[in-house]
Amino acid sequence: MSHQVSVWRAAQLVGVARGVLQQQVRDGTLVLSDGLVSTDALLRLYPGAKLEESGLLERVAQIRDEAFGRRVRERMLPSQEVLAQRLFAQSQELADVRKHLQRYHGLVIALQQRIRELAAKRPGDATWQALEQQVTQGLAQALATESVDLLEVMDDMLKVMSAQVTVRPSGHEFSVEGRATLLQSGLQAGLKLNYGCGNGSCGMCKVRVISGEVVKTQHFDYALSEAEKTQGYTLMCCNTAASSELTLELLEASGPLDIPEQHIVAQVRAVTAQAPDTRLLHLQTPRTHRLRFLAGQSVSLGWTMPGQGDAHATHPIASCPCDDRNLLFFISRDESDALARHLFAGDIQPGAAVRVLGPTGEFVLADGHRPLVFAACDGGFAPIKSLIEHALSLDAAPSLSLFWLATGSDGHFFSNQCRAWSEALDQFEFELVSHADVAVGARQIAQAMRADLFDIDCDFYLAGPAGFVSTLHDELRAAGVAAAQIVTQVL
Repeated sequence: MSHQVSVWRAAQLVGVARGVLQQQVRDGTLVLSDGLVSTDALLRLYPGAKLEESGLLERVAQIRDEAFGRRVRERMLPSQEVLAQRLFAQSQELADVRKHLQRYHGLVIALQQRIRELAAKRPGDATWQALEQQVTQGLAQALATESVDLLEVMDDMLKVMSAQVTVRPSGHEFSVEGRATLLQSGLQAGLKLNYGCGNGSCGMCKVRVISGEVVKTQHFDYALSEAEKTQGYTLMCCNTAASSELTLELLEASGPLDIPEQHIVAQVRAVTAQAPDTRLLHLQTPRTHRLRFLAGQSVSLGWTMPGQGDAHATHPIASCPCDDRNLLFFISRDESDALARHLFAGDIQPGAAVRVLGPTGEFVLADGHRPLVFAACDGGFAPIKSLIEHALSLDAAPSLSLFWLATGSDGHFFSNQCRAWSEALDQFEFELVSHADVAVGARQIAQAMRADLFDIDCDFYLAGPAGFVSTLHDELRAAGVAAAQIVTQVL
């Protein structure tokens, strides 16, 4: 018997990106019915989909083997209360199905008995005997054991292990796993949520629960009015999904203009040498004051040197908004950058306070489900890295491609991360290019793109020096790429 699931859940079941299934819907390979996918259609497209390959068995085995480990209990399993509620909901659903089956079974038995009585009154009438035989055979087939729908079993397991959250009016979806809050899960899925303190004090993450149940994970000080409670409002930062399916009503940021300017004092967590002239600066914000930003944006960093005044500079954030406490920056050696001079001189050490002001910039991902192509030159990899990680968390693009030009001695200082993405993700590919001349390197990248991608309708994101961005932009436009599908950032 076919089972209907959402596109989001279908992607989880067969282990592909949601964008891949959406592309198959657009080209007619996969047909939706009322926005849902049948498991029969999924198995026809992915006949090799098995429970073992989905990772669910491995996850269950790990939970079993480490059942008493605190880390597994907290990170992989929901709380006992949440598990109990989800299992209770499934048991109620099973009980309802059994009731219906018992009623239908009783109805068929009564019909069969009535047909026998009528057949006994007309011994020579073969019609009644044929009808009785048909009912008897139909009942036997209905009671026979059917083959198990593997994807339906997997779906039932997912409903216990994780919850599916649908956001209105945007229609975005995300999953809640382990003991994560609604806010944490939404940010990890790449949603542009409105929030502030993250600990239940400000009320900025207030949402309305349309359907489903939530359960409080921690105390919060923000006081909801009685009217808000009656209407189903709650705080995302202090609640998680109790039911396997949840629908929330909330407004998401539509772009950079919806993100307010923030002033945060962060602490240096680490300074790591990536190459002779490149440092990775890791800042951590206070738990009660996280930075809300969009992938690809920049901030102004300020630091006070005792007796020497303030040093400040604007740098793109190299980390994903899903981890809003840990901010990463690639700082290149630059004598004109006062902050960089102090960083390379060793004046800025772990524990130092750094002022963060922002975010700024409009180099952000546009809405859509086209394949994504990223091109970076040298330090332009920083905002590109943020965009790639955000795109991966959204899981909506059919494919992602990266072209990275290195013109200096530091080369591709973060190439190990590119290899890790490529090995872990089928939809990600990358090409590293080296050339001392920025314009020549940009044209080489354009040629590589033309060979691999120009027969595909893609969105392009370019970041780096002015010469790199302008040359590659012109090459793409000359090849027929629409201006609206090219987003640039000059660093």
